[in-house]
Amino acid sequence: MKTFTIWKYELKLENLEIIEMPKGAEILAVQVQSMSPCIWALVDPSAEKEKRSFEIFGTGFEIPDNVERKFIGTFQLSPHRLVFHLFERIIK
Repeated sequence: MKTFTIWKYELKLENLEIIEMPKGAEILAVQVQSMSPCIWALVDPSAEKEKRSFEIFGTGFEIPDNVERKFIGTFQLSPHRLVFHLFERIIK
């Protein structure tokens, strides 16, 4: 029987961020906690690790169509009232 856990990954607000997580991790949410954007994922802690690529774009930013992406969610950073959108790069 597998046991799953929810893990948190803090984002650095970079255009492209590579995060190592267990294979098959399911992204559940992106939100801001203590002024830092974070993603939460349902993971099998015993699974082999893999690197996944995430991109952050601000509202009004250009998004190149050179790679396939999956929308994860939107988050806001106060007090600047900036709105960002998180995508995962799909690598086949």
